[in-house]
Amino acid sequence: MKKVFVVVAAFFIAGVVFAAGSKDQGAKNAPAKKVELKVTWWGSQARHEGTIKVIELYMQKNPNVTITYEFAGWGDYWIKVTTMAAGGQLPDVMQQDYARIDEWASRGLLVPMDDFAKAKTLDLSDTTESQIASGRIGGKLYGLNLGTNSQTIVLDVDAFKKAGVPLPPQNWTWEEFEKTARTLHDKLGTYGMGIGLDNEQLWKSLYFSNGQWSYAKDGKSLGYTNDQLFIDYLNRLLGMVKDGIVPNKADSQSTYGEAAGNVQLMPIVTGKSPMEFMWSNQVVAVSSAAGGNRKFALTHLPRLTKNGPASNYLKPSMFFSISSQSKQQVEAAKFISFFVNDPEANKILMAERGVPIMTKVREALSPQLPPVTQEVFAYVARVAKDSSPIPPPDPVGHTEIVNNVYKPNFDKVMYGVLPVADAVKILREQASVILAK
Repeated sequence: MKKVFVVVAAFFIAGVVFAAGSKDQGAKNAPAKKVELKVTWWGSQARHEGTIKVIELYMQKNPNVTITYEFAGWGDYWIKVTTMAAGGQLPDVMQQDYARIDEWASRGLLVPMDDFAKAKTLDLSDTTESQIASGRIGGKLYGLNLGTNSQTIVLDVDAFKKAGVPLPPQNWTWEEFEKTARTLHDKLGTYGMGIGLDNEQLWKSLYFSNGQWSYAKDGKSLGYTNDQLFIDYLNRLLGMVKDGIVPNKADSQSTYGEAAGNVQLMPIVTGKSPMEFMWSNQVVAVSSAAGGNRKFALTHLPRLTKNGPASNYLKPSMFFSISSQSKQQVEAAKFISFFVNDPEANKILMAERGVPIMTKVREALSPQLPPVTQEVFAYVARVAKDSSPIPPPDPVGHTEIVNNVYKPNFDKVMYGVLPVADAVKILREQASVILAK
């Protein structure tokens, strides 16, 4: 009897072990849980196409993940995501901007990504704190930098050669800028400069070159007291408009795509201007729209004085953030990690969002960079050596100031129906009220 019991017991134990092993193996081989993610971004057609290809690559490598997406131009994007936020329908992953991320985080619409980084779900091992610090608010990481860039004046090299005008130095002044634009206009019979010089970014950079910022450190007031600098700048611009050196506001918006953010209509793309203001990460899209055979160079923004502070600073071109309304936050972090770390994905993106923050990605891209992207990389490296420190993110009232004060009033200035001094006074008065809330 004892032998029979032993044999039966042995078979029983073996059966239990086999069953347990089969269960473990089944769990191991079970298909991964189905995941649905949604991603949104703004940008040009080149960005749309590249991002969609990377999304398709991610789904190919992760068959359990289905990603839907939406994209738009800059203005429409913020209307779209604001509506989504109000309805509790924000995407899992959303593109964010340095000027707005503080506002979105303070409203509880974004989640910190620090825990995902600690768990290596979001792999930050190949970059430096300086590359990701711009996405921190109150010490917490709310956005991951997708590329480093800076503002620039893009130059059509062939047009400069045709006009017999030397390319400007990196430390040129606004006075030298105007002289260059007027000479190019006279020599080429085109505009000397394209669109966007009334953009609020130039207002901010103007004061940067005076060693100040548009907002105070606490975000409760404007950061400067000398309105005359801005008045002089706008009067210079109006004089250039009057003389046909730059497009007037009506043409900028209707003919050259300023209102729609259409890169293909930019004067530098269509050959109607040898210079254009933009962010350095936009140059790839400009080159693509221009046909790829044109040669472009990048130079610093003009400054107030030749040896004064730089108008430029290094800025995260944009972030990816995870919304607090996402039900798939871990999976969202995995996608963002893939987006910034995977060399194959970044060979598709080709630094269109700016110079990548990951070392191995930059090294993988270097041999394949087209000339225009090499110029962008070299420009960002130059700015790194000659720039002002990055300011804090714009305060919560910045969007309201831009949309409700700056744009409507300075559009009136450019249309000639509001005096410059009056518009600058209105900006100070109304911005002060908004910031003090």
